[in-house]
Amino acid sequence: MPCRAWSRRIPGSTRGGTGAVASIQSLHRDPECPLHGDHLHLPLVDDLVRRRGVVLLVGGPDTGKSAFARRLLAAAASAAVPAAYVDADVDQTTTGPPACVGLHWVRRPADLADLGRADALEFVGSITPEGVVLQHVVATAKLLEMARAEASLVVVDTTGAISGVVGQTLKYHKMELCRPDIVVGLQRGGELEPLVGMLRRFFNAEVELTGIDPDLRPSSPEDRRAARAAAFAQAFASPLERWRVRPTVFAPTLPTGLDLARLDRVLVGLMDGTGRCLGLGALEHDDGILRVLTNYGEEMRGLRLGSLTIDLATFDTHRVRLSDLMFGLD
Repeated sequence: MPCRAWSRRIPGSTRGGTGAVASIQSLHRDPECPLHGDHLHLPLVDDLVRRRGVVLLVGGPDTGKSAFARRLLAAAASAAVPAAYVDADVDQTTTGPPACVGLHWVRRPADLADLGRADALEFVGSITPEGVVLQHVVATAKLLEMARAEASLVVVDTTGAISGVVGQTLKYHKMELCRPDIVVGLQRGGELEPLVGMLRRFFNAEVELTGIDPDLRPSSPEDRRAARAAAFAQAFASPLERWRVRPTVFAPTLPTGLDLARLDRVLVGLMDGTGRCLGLGALEHDDGILRVLTNYGEEMRGLRLGSLTIDLATFDTHRVRLSDLMFGLD
């Protein structure tokens, strides 16, 4: 028996143009048909799978964006809709290591089992958007372009930065370059209203606002630090090799006369010479010699400098400004 569909209002969900609040047309499945997602987000998830296109997820920290993305991808895979996940949350990453944007193809349900594996990677070099808005937006747009070519549904996850000049600037330029069809905002109260007002004013993408999963447990700062450290630990899993590097292999290029000791522990992205990021490395300076520690050394042709230093014993990070680092300012 075919599934029947009818109009249903999603609890806590709003949609439409400037200030509009409207019920949405959502695919609600017959009891004999498989259900996807939890009781709160199921109608919206089913509707998004039916509509397809590019879905951009926004929300503050601990609003369940990644869980919603996984639920949406699972629904797409069950419906045989080719999908892709672009993980642009460079701090609490799901796909690939922190400080990167990752792409994962979801063509069948089994592909969700290794969602942490990146099928393609772009280096950003930081776990916060401050100072790297350009790198972050370009990385997201590049992987989205790749995903659009093969997937009917592309889900773009984003950071929890939703307010302030940096957070809103990042979201504005992601909208500008990525041009999503639908924006889904997950919020506890009305914290997304300023951002959503801006997006509705400047862009024509539909905006869906919905509440968060009531069973969601907020993460403490220590939980988030531990999750980030675990992700970095996986990226720097043994066996690590030390490769001696010359000062001419970096982007941006190093100024003449730079004390290479200043680059000790700086996070780098390993590039293969075709614009593809292979993975992460960490610089090590010892007795006048500069090396990179990595497990991707065989294919590397160049190194992109990040805006972090990393301790490979604890995987704690510290933000640095490249201009200060390279031109002798502490």
